[in-house]
Amino acid sequence: MQTVIVAGGAGFIGSHLCEQLLQKNYKVICIDNFITGDRKNIEKLLQNKSFEFIEHDITTTVSPFLFQLESIDFIFHLASPASPNKNSKRSYINYPIETLRVNSQGTYNLLQVAQERNARFLYVSSSEIYGDPAISPQPEEYFGNVNPIGVRSVYDEGKRFGEALTMAYFRKFSINTRIVRIFNTYGPQMQVDDGRVISNFITQAIRHKPLTIYGKGDQTRSFCFVDDMVEGLQKVMFTEKMEGQIFNLGNPDERTVGELAEIVKKMTNSSSEITFEELPEDDPKIRKPDITKAKEKLNWEPKVSLDEGLKRTIEYFSNV
Repeated sequence: MQTVIVAGGAGFIGSHLCEQLLQKNYKVICIDNFITGDRKNIEKLLQNKSFEFIEHDITTTVSPFLFQLESIDFIFHLASPASPNKNSKRSYINYPIETLRVNSQGTYNLLQVAQERNARFLYVSSSEIYGDPAISPQPEEYFGNVNPIGVRSVYDEGKRFGEALTMAYFRKFSINTRIVRIFNTYGPQMQVDDGRVISNFITQAIRHKPLTIYGKGDQTRSFCFVDDMVEGLQKVMFTEKMEGQIFNLGNPDERTVGELAEIVKKMTNSSSEITFEELPEDDPKIRKPDITKAKEKLNWEPKVSLDEGLKRTIEYFSNV
């Protein structure tokens, strides 16, 4: 049985990944310090004898437990705050130093483990490295348009540094690394208070509270259901001869934020009004992934439509 480390495994995407890996008969070691993850996401997994949880901050040291393992075959690095909404206590805006450190020192610590244990390493980056893009859709070759000292820079530049460090280990030490840039992802196990647009709209709509749009609502996003995203992460990790490669993962079905608000209102039969607030600093105007490379090299593309994904997500939020 091969052993997989999932850093950030109690988070939204990480917990789904842990569950799918267990279903495929991997031994899963989940590491999380619960800054933005949640113990309830992994409670049912704790009953599985192939699952082990370590509460640990990867920015401090590498857990001694990892060096006691007989083998480590794969390392997924998903650990990082990810929400840009300053009104959410889970936002990277409210954890600026922690966000920078987990994508720098945390990445370094895990790469050291990968080097010592000869493990395959996947760094989970973000479409935010493209900043407020000047082209659409965004291909992997695009360098981005990022404000390096803006309020969002702690996440944008943290992810860009993590990518650079991952590639440095690939080039200097021939570590088998891969990088994924994930675009907006949603689904069950999102935190109610994570401050991201889909969770905000759904929780506001089912409570018949005003739906808050930042800006005019004409900015676009592309939303990928979590099951599709987790399948893509595994394709990148487990497909052979992909070392040193970078992949966009997301759904190219581009929608305006205003359109999304109307869809959520309709699907929840909500009486909510739509209100508008000031657009946050450096908020990107467009976001749409070019997934040509993932289609061609991994035979991956999203399967779950926005309507189906929202239906399943609304059902989840209606019962939490």
